[in-house]
Amino acid sequence: MTLAEPSKYPPDFKHYDYVNPDAPKGGTLDQVAIGSYDSFNPFVVRGTPAAGLANFGGGLLYDTLMEQSTDEPSVTYAMIAEAVRFPEDDSFVTFRLNPNARFHDGEPITVEDVIWSFKTLKSLHPQWATYYKNVVKAEKTGEREVTFTFDQTGNRELPHIMGDLTVLPKHWWEGTGPDGKKRDISQPTMEPPLGSGPYEIGKFVTGQSIEWDRVKDYWAADIAPHKGRYNYDRIDYTYLRDTNAAWEAFKKGGLDDYRIENSSRRWAQEYNFPAFEKGEVKKATIPDHQVESMQAYVLNNRLPKFQDRRVREALTLAYNFEDMNKSLFFGLYERMSSYFDNSELASRGLPSERELKFLEPLKNEIPPEVFTQEFKLPVYTDNRSVRDNLRKALDLFKQAGYELKGTKLVDAKSGRQFSIEMLGNDPTDARTLQPYADSLKRLGIDATIRIVDTNQYIERLTNFDFELVGMKYYPQSMSPGNEQRDFWSSGAADSPGSRNYAGIKNPAIDALINDIVYAKDRDDLVAATRALDRVMLWEYYVVPQWYKPEMWLAYWDKFGMSGKRPGYSTIDPFAWWVKSAETTPQKDAAN
Repeated sequence: MTLAEPSKYPPDFKHYDYVNPDAPKGGTLDQVAIGSYDSFNPFVVRGTPAAGLANFGGGLLYDTLMEQSTDEPSVTYAMIAEAVRFPEDDSFVTFRLNPNARFHDGEPITVEDVIWSFKTLKSLHPQWATYYKNVVKAEKTGEREVTFTFDQTGNRELPHIMGDLTVLPKHWWEGTGPDGKKRDISQPTMEPPLGSGPYEIGKFVTGQSIEWDRVKDYWAADIAPHKGRYNYDRIDYTYLRDTNAAWEAFKKGGLDDYRIENSSRRWAQEYNFPAFEKGEVKKATIPDHQVESMQAYVLNNRLPKFQDRRVREALTLAYNFEDMNKSLFFGLYERMSSYFDNSELASRGLPSERELKFLEPLKNEIPPEVFTQEFKLPVYTDNRSVRDNLRKALDLFKQAGYELKGTKLVDAKSGRQFSIEMLGNDPTDARTLQPYADSLKRLGIDATIRIVDTNQYIERLTNFDFELVGMKYYPQSMSPGNEQRDFWSSGAADSPGSRNYAGIKNPAIDALINDIVYAKDRDDLVAATRALDRVMLWEYYVVPQWYKPEMWLAYWDKFGMSGKRPGYSTIDPFAWWVKSAETTPQKDAAN
C-alpha cells in the first residue's frame, strides 16, 4: 500500500535494493541504553520498557499486519497480512492473514489474535486510543480475514494505519504465568512475553542488561522486507548511567558498536581517541532526507503562566540561537523553523491559495499574523540585536501584566517573580539549557535547571509534570495523519502518556488536524499540513531550537555493508552483518 507515489518495487519483489540478500547470519550487535528498565510490557503507561521493545510497531519482538518500508516514505508491505483490500471511500479495510504467520511457540497467528490485539491495545494506552479513534468495529469476515470498519469516509490513512497494528498472542496473555497466576496485560511484567518477530528475549538482568536472541526458525525471515536483514545472532543492550558514560563505552569498544552522534563538540573535536586513530572506528556524514520533527524548549501550556501568547512569544524572543550555534555547536546546526522542517510540508512565506482554503474558515480563531506576515524567528547578530530582542520580550511581558521591580520580573498583581524550572535527564543537558537560562535571567526571570535520572524524567514527561523541557518530538513522516491528534489535539492534552507534551488545547488546531486526516489528495495534505504548521508557529507553543540536515554516524569496523543505503530511513543497521560471520559456517539452514 502507498499513500504517496507508487512504490518503486513490483508486487513480487524479493528484497530491498540496498540489502545483501545473502548476508551471513551470526555475531553480536552491542548497544548501550541509558537509565534502566523495569518492564517487558511496552503497551501500558506504567513502567519503563526494556530496550528493543516498542509501544508502537513491533520492535524486535512482534510483527505487525503490514510493515512500513525503510526505503520509501508512506509505503507498507505485506507481513502478517498477505493481502489487503479497501473501497474507494476508505470506509473499511480487510486483511487476509498469511497462513504461515506464527508465534514463537509455533501457534498460528489468527484473526482472533488480531481482533483481541486491536481491542486490548486501544484500551491500554492513550496513543492507541487516539490513533484508532475512528475504528468502530473489528470482525472476522472469513477464515483468515479480518475487517475493520470506520465511522467515517474519506480518511485515506485509516486503511494504512490499521496495517501498523501490532499483533499479540491472545492465548499467551490470557494464560497463566510460571507463578500460576493469570497474566494481566494492563500491568508491567518481567516475564519475557511470547512474540512473533525476528528476535526473542534471552538472558537479562533487570534494569542493567538484556540480550535478544535471533529466532532461528523465524517465519518471516525470507519475506521481501526482511530478506537480507536481521542478521545478528544476538543483540546485547547494556544500560549505563548517562550519555557521558555511553561515550566512554563507545571509545573503549565492546559495549556499543555504533552511535548516531548528536554532539557537535564531540563530532568536531573528540574523535581522536586511539581506536579512531588506528582506523578501528570510522565516521560517516550522511545526508538526511527525512522530515525533521520539531526540536525545542517545550513549554507546558497547561500551566497558567504560559497561557498568554505574549508570554510565549517573549520567551521565544529571548533565545539566542546564533550565539549558541557559534559557541557550542561549531556553526554546524541550522535553526529549526517548522514542525516539519527539511521537507515540502514546512510552511514558508505567506499562505498559498490552497492553504487559505483551510485557514480562512478559522480566521477569527487564529493569530491574525498568519495571514499577513511571514513567520520569522528572532536573529541575534550583534550586541544591538541582543538589546533589541530582549527589549521586545520585556515589552510583551509588560503587556501581559508583568513589570520589572529592581532586577526581578514580577506579576504586577501578586508581586511574584516569574520563574521557570528547566528539566533534563543527563548532566550534559545543562550545556544547552544554561545559555537559555542565562538569557532569561537578563529579563528578570528566575530560571533554574533540574537534572533527574532517566526513569524519573520519563515518568514526569508521561504525566506532564514539568515546566520546560528541551526535547525532540517523535519522528514525523512524509504523510502525516491520525498521529497528529496524539501530538497536538485537545483530546490528548490531558491524557497521561500522550505525546501532546506542550498541552495544546486549541479548537483551530483540532480542525486543521482533521483537515490533514481527511485530505482528499496529496496537494491538500501538503497544504493542510503547512496551514497547521503555520498556526502552531504563530501560537509560540514551543521555543524552536536547531537541527542538522545530515546524520553523523560513527561505528566500529566490525560490520559488513552492501555499500548502498535506504532511500528513506537514511541508515538501516539491521541490513548490516558482522564480518566475522562471513567465514563462519552457517548452522541454521532455514535462514
